[in-house]
Amino acid sequence: MNFRLILKVLGKLLICEALLMLPSLLVSLYYGGRDTRAFLLSMLITALAGIPLTFLKINRKTIYARDGFAIVALGWILMSFFASLPFVLSGVTPNFIDGFFEAVSGLTTTGSSILTFVEGQPKGVLFWRSFTHWVGGMGVILLTLAILPSLGAGGIQLMKAESPGPNPGKIVPQLKQTAKILYTIYLVITVIEIILLKLAGLSLFDAFIHSFGTVGTGGFSSMNASVGAYNNPAVEIIITVFTFICGVNFSLYYLMLKGDFKALSKDSEFRFYSGVVLVSIALITFNLYGRVFNSLGESLRHSSFQVVTIISTTGFSSTNFDQWGMFSKIILFMLMFIGGCAGSTAGAMKNIRILLLLKIMKRQLLKIIHPNAVYTVRLGNKAVDEKILTGVQGFFFMYILVFIIAVLIISLENLDWATTISSVAATLGNVGPGFGIVGPMGNYSSLSSLSKFVLSFCMIIGRLEILPVLLLATPSFWKKVNI
Repeated sequence: MNFRLILKVLGKLLICEALLMLPSLLVSLYYGGRDTRAFLLSMLITALAGIPLTFLKINRKTIYARDGFAIVALGWILMSFFASLPFVLSGVTPNFIDGFFEAVSGLTTTGSSILTFVEGQPKGVLFWRSFTHWVGGMGVILLTLAILPSLGAGGIQLMKAESPGPNPGKIVPQLKQTAKILYTIYLVITVIEIILLKLAGLSLFDAFIHSFGTVGTGGFSSMNASVGAYNNPAVEIIITVFTFICGVNFSLYYLMLKGDFKALSKDSEFRFYSGVVLVSIALITFNLYGRVFNSLGESLRHSSFQVVTIISTTGFSSTNFDQWGMFSKIILFMLMFIGGCAGSTAGAMKNIRILLLLKIMKRQLLKIIHPNAVYTVRLGNKAVDEKILTGVQGFFFMYILVFIIAVLIISLENLDWATTISSVAATLGNVGPGFGIVGPMGNYSSLSSLSKFVLSFCMIIGRLEILPVLLLATPSFWKKVNI
């Protein structure tokens, strides 16, 4: 383990974070908010914490796998700590645990909140909590790779440790170029949505807030009632389309820009993702029609919005879906575990893993029927390596195990079933709202400090797809080995 190198990279991350607070400071100055001093202090403290680490002398610049996992896990925890400073120093959150929860929820693109009166908060802080969605969506480490190329070839270890999905990798030979391509696509999508939301009737500030939440698949809104506060079908359609887009592997968009216009239709995961969305919308629309909404149009409008924002783990709400029938709520609950595609900004297990698990299950059934036959799991025309299949099964087991342990801890509060179980599913899957107390019209403010702390780490574990954080708790991970 190269501790000096790890600390040096963490220092660079903190300097990046201090600079990322600048737009929020400018927003605070523009609106004359009470949070200006909080941002100035937060930037100063964060920069002073990071600058000394960048002067550390290192003998070996290569980042190996263990170094990458350590940097990513510690980096997200450290950045969440300093991202909480504007919330705490401005007095928006009453204590550090609440500030940490809000900051983690922002950076991990979860969107779970402890704020009970969003509209009354300073504009700078509201901008910061949503801007952290945008920063965390593509990944703070990936951002660093785009602007700090000094990490060199070892940077791929950071990308592997942070990037969602079982097959992260470079789309062009140079990692720095990969990061810039992805961020260019990310930025273009964001700008287009901001323009469309402004044309649909939102203020420029609200257009920025909801675009950050959409493209980062985060879900923080500038309204207590989320997108439903506007009661604007055009806004809902725009957000539905863009959340669906951002739940897709961004590498496919790059392939389309390069001329492969069939990249989406050829991708097995995208077809599966689209199928799950369409079937879920149809089932929930059928369930809502005549029971919750009197018109088919209203049923389709709200079912489409909620299905897409939940499966993309964005978590915006257009209505109080906690009042829907059990059938519809169970479908939404299942979508919290599925999530978006690998290589997207979405969280949860990812469609590629669910698809592979179904293929593994089919293979097991066929082996029972024909014991001597050899069956290969394939995605499209390519056979899937057995190591990947083993990794997918291991990830599924660890995800469920973390879910069960977290549910047991939260159950110590003696809350209702819906709140207890959905709060963990929503935070571990980086979705945001759950059901019951933490539903779309509620929040996480009434939970105990222990529950908020546990759920904060559920968000980080879910965003980093379990392994980096669990490795930190493995003693052998820190032992010196010969390389």
